[in-house]
Amino acid sequence: MRRKPIALVSELSAGQSLKFEFLREGKRVEGVLVCFKGQLLAYENRCQHLPLPLDYGDNRFFTKDGRHLLCQMHGAVYEPTTGVCVRGPCLGARLAALPIEIARGQVWLALGIAAGQPAVGARRTEIRKRKNRQKNSGSKRV
Repeated sequence: MRRKPIALVSELSAGQSLKFEFLREGKRVEGVLVCFKGQLLAYENRCQHLPLPLDYGDNRFFTKDGRHLLCQMHGAVYEPTTGVCVRGPCLGARLAALPIEIARGQVWLALGIAAGQPAVGARRTEIRKRKNRQKNSGSKRV
C-alpha cells in the first residue's frame, strides 16, 4: 500500500476543508478532507445525485450552520461522519469515503484501498471477527 500526503493535521480546524487530487488507475480524482467536530474525514468530491463536484469549485463544503456537507449544485445534504445523504435528490446514497491515516502530524491518503472501504486496520479486524464467528459456529467456508 502506498500513501500520499494530503495535509498537516494543524492545517484544518472544525468546519474547514481542503481539496486534493490523486491518481486512481491513471485517472485524476479530486478528494476533500474535512474536519468535523475535531474528526478528519476524506471523501471523493463528487455528489451522488450527479457526478459533479460538491463544492461547485469554490471550496465550500459545509452547510451554513456547519452541521452537514452540502452539494452546492443540487442541494443534497450529507452527514459528515458517514457520508450518507440525509436530505435531497439522492436520499440514502453515500459519498465515496477515502481511507486516510494520521501519522506524525501528517494526514495521508492510503492509496491501494478502494474508495468506500475501511482502512487496512479496520479491514483486518473485520476479517478476524469473521474467522472467529466461523470457528465458533463450527462452519467452514467452502
